[in-house]
Amino acid sequence: MLPQDLPSQDRLTVLHVSQPVDGGIARVVADLVRSQVAAGLRVVVAAPPGGTLHAEAAVAGAEVVLWSARGTLGTTLSGRRRLTRLVRRTGPHLVHAHGPRAGYTARMVLRGRVPTVHQPHCWPFEAVGGLAARIWERYAARWTDRVLCVSEAQRRRGATAGVTGRWVVIPNGVDLRRFSPAGDDARAALREALPALRDTVPAGAPLVVCVARLCPQKGQSTLLRAWPEVAAAVPGARLALVGDGPDRAALGRAAPPGVVFAGAAEGAAAWYRAADLVVVPSRWEGMALVPLEAMACGRPVVLSDVGGARECLPADAVDDCLVPPGDPAALARAVTALLADPDRRTALGERLADHVRMAHDVQRTAGAVLNLYRELLAVPPVLTATRAGR
Repeated sequence: MLPQDLPSQDRLTVLHVSQPVDGGIARVVADLVRSQVAAGLRVVVAAPPGGTLHAEAAVAGAEVVLWSARGTLGTTLSGRRRLTRLVRRTGPHLVHAHGPRAGYTARMVLRGRVPTVHQPHCWPFEAVGGLAARIWERYAARWTDRVLCVSEAQRRRGATAGVTGRWVVIPNGVDLRRFSPAGDDARAALREALPALRDTVPAGAPLVVCVARLCPQKGQSTLLRAWPEVAAAVPGARLALVGDGPDRAALGRAAPPGVVFAGAAEGAAAWYRAADLVVVPSRWEGMALVPLEAMACGRPVVLSDVGGARECLPADAVDDCLVPPGDPAALARAVTALLADPDRRTALGERLADHVRMAHDVQRTAGAVLNLYRELLAVPPVLTATRAGR
């Protein structure tokens, strides 16, 4: 059993529990940690080894501890026991769980005794499909003070699946200091500097970049099916797949000419700036970070019309940027239209960059999360957006 009264602390303590340790979820957690440490909170991050999250959280000023829950959605008894001991040791005033496994395990352990925010990022039933995942999310919702969705589409998807939560929607944001526009000179220099491009992409060749884990969710197979049509319409065009994952071998076998497998990258900003166009052909998302990051770098994007995609774009860019998921022909048409029109690409990139600055600054996102914590903890308004990361 957990203690009913939390130990006394000089500062409010927030425990972030995350089962994913890399990709977009790790970047979201790291950005939140930076803002919360700057706002004066004591922040603890519990996550499995590997990935980038531990290092980024530690650099941001969090206390980092190892924790993992093996098995489907982290339902193993050992994972719960480890988290119970961790909660007792760290004494959080609030727990913020990220991802299905961490979210389910944390709520099973806490059972409402500590204010709990669950941020699924992606619903597990979208990934694994099955009734079991829906039942788990419905069951755990009873011990959730807020279900934090990154888009209204994600909230609707959860409600349609029968998850009854006290919802809050806070769109993802990006660090505008790390992701900022770069001009043509920077694009050319980066193509020379990135080893995967230096010897494979001729100077001036149209370059499409897809940054994502190589897995079914991210839809690279659709992009590869679309690529021959693009290459036929835009001679010399190249496609760079940036990332690694379980589908690497299968995608390599299916890849037509003109495709470069760049492998995992430590930072994505250089790839966005090297690109003429960034494509995000996902099969499902909550609200993907990649299009926001690319847009912040001033690059036009083409993305599947899945959860959060429509909400991350300005209304006047939807027709240029969105395509149905899993539709290679529509994807090829959208990519070809933008590659063939440099002036249109430039104007669209500028418009998208302005939109991200206005609507998806990570400081705005972090401030909204801090205000959510204030509401749940009923503390004075000392956790403000102006203090977060400034």
